Amino acid sequence: MSSATSTASLPSGLAVLTTFPDVLFIPEIIFGGLVWILVASSRVTVPILQGWVMFVSVFCFVMSITLLCLYSCGAHGGSSSWVTLDIICQETAALFYLSAAVLEAYFTYSVSRLTDPVVTTIYRENIAAVVFAFIATLLYVIHKVCSLLRWKSS
Repeated sequence: MSSATSTASLPSGLAVLTTFPDVLFIPEIIFGGLVWILVASSRVTVPILQGWVMFVSVFCFVMSITLLCLYSCGAHGGSSSWVTLDIICQETAALFYLSAAVLEAYFTYSVSRLTDPVVTTIYRENIAAVVFAFIATLLYVIHKVCSLLRWKSS
């Protein structure tokens, strides 16, 4: 593998915001941040479930911003190992978000049976968190698949 091949497959600078799949960092950060905000603003009745969702959203948010900044600064230096790092990060985030989305959906379903008005507000916030968590999962999966294709071609 030549350095020129891997440099062409990993953008740096503002090209990160215009190349696919790296442009997916932005919606991943937005939807992950929305999950984080919605879970943080709701009343936590089952700390173990919602604690995991919070951990996943914060971890993936920080990881995506860190990778975006490192790619923008050109820290990869044309090394093909960064493509592998990208795949590992996207795979981890996709699996984490899938588990978090399923747990949040389970929690939301269990809360839906209650009729208290306060619980109804929590229910609505959690529905939005579930939807955004599944969207974030889909974005990370798409990013992972496209990163795998980039890795295969480099």
